[in-house]
Amino acid sequence: MKHLHTKKLFLLVSFFATLFAFSQEEITTKYTSSNKGKFYISWGGNREAYSRSDINFKGENYNFTINNASAVDKPKGWHIDYINPSRITIPQTNFKLGYFINDHYSVALGIDHMKYVLNVDDFKSISGTVNLPEQEPGSMFNGNYDGSDYFMSRYFLQFEHTNGLNYAYLEFARHDDISSFIHLPNTDKFQINITEGLGAGALYPKTNTTLLLKERYDEFHLSGYGIHFNAGLNFTFFKHFFIQGDLRAGYINMPDIRTTSNTNESASQHFWFLERVISFGTIFRV
Repeated sequence: MKHLHTKKLFLLVSFFATLFAFSQEEITTKYTSSNKGKFYISWGGNREAYSRSDINFKGENYNFTINNASAVDKPKGWHIDYINPSRITIPQTNFKLGYFINDHYSVALGIDHMKYVLNVDDFKSISGTVNLPEQEPGSMFNGNYDGSDYFMSRYFLQFEHTNGLNYAYLEFARHDDISSFIHLPNTDKFQINITEGLGAGALYPKTNTTLLLKERYDEFHLSGYGIHFNAGLNFTFFKHFFIQGDLRAGYINMPDIRTTSNTNESASQHFWFLERVISFGTIFRV
C-alpha cells in the first residue's frame, strides 16, 4: 500500500513539473519568434524616378508621339496631409495589408499612389501629324512632325498622372529576422528584418490632360498593368509597431490612357520606375 502511495505521489509531482515546464516555455517564447498567422498593415510616403518613354497620342485628326519623354514626381514633403482624411490623396502615399502564411512568407495587397508629371515648356522630339479643323483653337498646332526637336508648350500638351499614378497590386514576400547577426538580446523589444518581394497589379490613374487646347480631362480609368520587385529593411519595436524602408523597382505598361472626353481618343506609354518608400505600421494576430 505504501509503495502505491509513493507511486501516485511520484506521478503527481511529474505531472505538475511537466505542466510548469510547458508554462515556462510558453512564457519565455518571444512573440516575435513566429510570424505565422499574423497580419500587418502600413501607411507611408514615397519618392519616384522614371525612365524616359515614348508617349503616343491618337484621336480624331491627330496621331503623334512625344519621343524619349521625361517626367518627374510631385513630392509634398513632410506634411499633415499624409494623415488628413480630407486631403490624403494630395501627397504621394503607400498602403499595404498583409498576412503571414508561415514564419517567412506573406501575401499582401498594396496601393501605391504615385505621381507622374511630364516635363513641358521645353524642346521635344515629336513625330506624327496634327490636322484639326480650322475652327478648333488647337488647329494652330497643325502640321507634320518629323521627329525634330520642337518647343512643346503646356498649351500644346499638359500630361500628368497626379491623382495619381495609382498602382494596385498583390505581392508575395519573404521575411528574415537578422537580429541575431548583430546580437540583439530581446527581439520583443527591438527586431530587424529584411524583406524581398515580387508583385503585379493594375494601373488605375486619374490623368490630368490638356491636349491641343481641348477641354481638360481628369478622370479615373483602368489603363494598364505593372510588375515590380521590392527589397526592404524593417525595424520592429515592442512586438507590434514597425518602421520600414523599401526600394521598389518595376515596369509599367499603359496602352489605354484616357486623354479627352471622347472615348475614341487615348494615349499609350510604357516605362520603368524606381520608388523609395518609408512606411509606419503595426503587426498583430486576430
